[in-house]
Parts: sequence; structure tokens; C-alpha cells
Amino acid sequence: MPYTAQLPKNYKPLLGIREVESAIKDIKDFFERNLAEALGLQRVSAPMFVRAGTGVNDDLNAVELPVRFCVKNDANVPVEIVQSLAKWKRLALARYGFRLGEGLYTDMNAIRPDEVIDHLHSIYVDQWDWEKIIAPNERTRETLERTVREIYDVVCRTEFHVASQHSNIRPVLPKDITFITSEELFKQYPDLAPREREQKITEQLGAVFVIGIGGALANGEIHDGRAPDYDDWHTLRPDGGRGLNGDILIWNPVLESSFEISSMGIRVDPPTLLEQLKIRGLEERTKLEFHRRLLAGELPQTMGGGIGQSRLCMFYLRAAHIGEVACGIWPEAMVQACAARNIALL
Repeated sequence: MPYTAQLPKNYKPLLGIREVESAIKDIKDFFERNLAEALGLQRVSAPMFVRAGTGVNDDLNAVELPVRFCVKNDANVPVEIVQSLAKWKRLALARYGFRLGEGLYTDMNAIRPDEVIDHLHSIYVDQWDWEKIIAPNERTRETLERTVREIYDVVCRTEFHVASQHSNIRPVLPKDITFITSEELFKQYPDLAPREREQKITEQLGAVFVIGIGGALANGEIHDGRAPDYDDWHTLRPDGGRGLNGDILIWNPVLESSFEISSMGIRVDPPTLLEQLKIRGLEERTKLEFHRRLLAGELPQTMGGGIGQSRLCMFYLRAAHIGEVACGIWPEAMVQACAARNIALL
């Protein structure tokens, strides 16, 4: 079976399917309420699709193709199912009249048809997408770290809440999250691939935020791909590193691996947008609606990110496969491999 290497041996679910469904609602209600309070966010409605050709849809690593169709009753205009709401949120903050220090969050449901399906990834993606207006002088590592700590505190509180509801689930997260740059991580483990570096550091520390993802490291490679038009991964920081974005990683005791639960960061300002588009060779995007408005100073300076809903539920309920907490389409070989390991996919 091609998937068994990613699945734990001697696995036994801690909850039945109906218990899981009840727990998912409880987790989502608790987490989003506490996240909104911690960051000062208002819930808003989110689109399932956006007009093509505007630059609003997230193209992730700039190679993934979205699902596209035409609207018959609107002159057959082409629209795309969202892959995330990274840029739409910034437009919404301006359109809805949010002010400095205020922010929004939403339930983001996306389809990513090019996603490689495995125990952590599905073509269906559900996140809490959030975005908050900050002042230009808050585009700093201090702002980034403070916000990461606020989010991580909610993550830990939710784990304690889940443990209070289920006696067979005990908290495992460390009290504090550690910050490390992608460059520091590279220097610490120069002979390892990026995912192997994450594995080492997360196993050692339990919870890590890797700063600066998307820009080139000292060896000319990147830690991981990032689109050039939302996260700032190029700005030179006072500590000599580059980037004001990153990923929250925690250690998953069931999978015995590093486990990404959030990608976030301070967003590009006009100079950074132009520089990052140049680095990626995508200067033609300056003609798109989103990019034109940003370069014209019509959009606020923001920071934001996405927090995986099913990823968190999977972690809190000690599930071995994301299909235990979210419906999806799974290759038959994967279904058989999971069944052999006592993993029931929804």
C-alpha cells in the first residue's frame, strides 16, 4: 500500500464518528470565539468564488490552477472557486470601512484541485481566514511575534478545553512557542531538507514559529514557496534576516511529526509588492485590479493568515488522517490502507 508509511501503527481512534462530529462543532465554536476576542476580530461572510482576471484569488505558489467556470446569467463571465482569501480580506477591510486596529475573520472553504492528497492534505480546505489593519510603523518582527503568541495562547486554551470534555485526551502542547528564522534553521541543519529541519526543531521544542518563508536562503534555495503578492517575505529585518511572515508548527504525537496549523504574516506594502513581483518575474500582475489598488494606496496596511480548521480538529482529537474530521475524495488505495490501520474516513 503506498500510504501506509504515513499512517501510525496500532492506531485506535479515541472517539466514535458521532462523538467526533459533536466534538468538531464544540472545538470550532470555542476556538473562533476566543480567536475573535484575542485579536479583536469581527466575523464576516466569505465568497466561495471570485471573478477571474482580477488578481483577487490566491494562486498559492503561482502554479496551482483554480477551478473555473462561467456564469450563464452574467454574460458567461468566468469566475474561480477560491483557493484562499488572502487578498480578498484586504479588499473587504477597505470596502467595509474597518479602522486601524480592527480586523475580520471568516470561514474560508476552498477547493485546491492540484493539491497532493495524503493524510494531511485534501482538495477541500477549510480555514479561519483573518485579517487586521495595522499602522505602517507596526510592520515589525515585534508585531508579528506578539500576534503569534496571542494565536498560540488560543490554541493552547482550546486544547485544555477539549481535554476537559474528553477524559482520554490530555494536553501535550508546551506553554510557550519558540521563534526561529528559516535562515537560522538552515544554519542549524544545513544538510537537511526544509521539511526535515522542521521535523527536528519541532520534535525538540514542541511548538515553533518559523519566520521568513518564501525568500532565498544563504544557499539560494527557499524554505517553502509563497506567492509574491500577499505575505512580505523579502523585507530586511533589523536582525539581518528577511521576511515578516511564517508558519506555526506543533509536534503531533500521533503522527510523530511536525504539524503545520497556520501560515500568516504582515502583508506587502507597495514597495515590497513591486520587489517581490520582480523577484518572481511576475511584474505583469501590476495591471490587475487588486495590485493596482494596492500600489495606488487604496488598501490598508494589514497582517493576516489562515488557521486550519480540520488540521486543528485532527490534532485535538488525536486523529491520524484529516479524512477522520473532514469529508473528502480519497484514492481507493488510500481508503484501503486506512481501513487496514483502523482509520475510518468520512
